[in-house]
Amino acid sequence: GAFGAMLLAWANGQLNRAVLREVVVETTKTTGFIFAIFIGATAFSLVLRGLGGDQLIADALLGLPFESHGIIVVILLVTFLLGFFLDWIEITLIVLPLVSPVGADLGFNLIWFTVLFAVCLQTAFLTPPVGFAIFYLKGVTPPEISVATIYRGVTPFILLQLIGLVLIYVFSDLVLWLPAQAY
Repeated sequence: GAFGAMLLAWANGQLNRAVLREVVVETTKTTGFIFAIFIGATAFSLVLRGLGGDQLIADALLGLPFESHGIIVVILLVTFLLGFFLDWIEITLIVLPLVSPVGADLGFNLIWFTVLFAVCLQTAFLTPPVGFAIFYLKGVTPPEISVATIYRGVTPFILLQLIGLVLIYVFSDLVLWLPAQAY
């Protein structure tokens, strides 16, 4: 991807030292930002685990008056709601390590659980009222295209994501077949 973009810029005569410098600086800033989030999330997780917060969360989830599938649905609903307000990096680095042991304790395959978690998160990023992906898309569309138009346009994709989520939930072999062949 990046190499192809560089080749295209070079072929169009738009790759020069100033552009390359700007790209390197912006990439370094973005990478630093991501690593800062990673370090902060890791520190948060360590403190939370050190204070017994992970066990408290596990006990709270396992103490819900539902069977194992009901607890997974609660985890997915919370993940979906968090996806409205937090970026995927924070949710993946903080929430997933806290809830995946619960999935394992309930006897679910962690590959299946993690894919389910990721698809749920991806769906949340498309869904109003916040929908991070919608605002990313708005940033690259012409000014005459409104956010409301993008909301309407993304609705079929949200429905497809939800159907996919249900299919993955019901038919775990959709996720587990290929890893079973590889290992």
